[in-house]
Amino acid sequence: MGALRPKLIVGIGGSAGALNAYKALLDALPSNTGMAFVIISHMSPTAHSQLALILSRHTKMFVRVALDAMQIQANYVYVIPSNADLLIENYTFKVISPRTGRNKQEDVFFISLAEAMGKRAIGIVLSGYDGDGTEGCKHIKAHGGKTFTQDMSAEVDFMPLSAQESGCIDFVMPLDKIPEKLNCLAAALNLS
Repeated sequence: MGALRPKLIVGIGGSAGALNAYKALLDALPSNTGMAFVIISHMSPTAHSQLALILSRHTKMFVRVALDAMQIQANYVYVIPSNADLLIENYTFKVISPRTGRNKQEDVFFISLAEAMGKRAIGIVLSGYDGDGTEGCKHIKAHGGKTFTQDMSAEVDFMPLSAQESGCIDFVMPLDKIPEKLNCLAAALNLS
């Protein structure tokens, strides 16, 4: 069977306090959504990240570190490699290493996601410091996609609040309510 293209590509960004949020979101997601999920986490450029391994314990979906030219498939979770920017081109990843800036990986990915996927792009900003993800959410919204932030359950609310204050966020929700909304958005796209 050929690889299934995802109905939606969901970019999920976070920093400080986001590990628990990633786990809770994956725990709440069914494994057969028909979507692809891409985790963009701030990490030290020299880190040997165990994030993919940790997250694989919280979902039945396959969890992979994104590699250059890797095809994006439905029902997979991808994790940004350390010291890299991640882009999307024609349902494949493009990895730029070393990264171009500190703590801007979410904006870089979300902007690429918006341009590549249009109304099939979703951006979710979770717990973290600074304002990474805000510019990217503006692009997703401008290209017809949808944007979310974690509600006040975020351990560190700077990133979600920055995105909310920009006026470009469609949904502010607790993590366990996001999967149902994603399914509604995917179903609405199938009808259009």
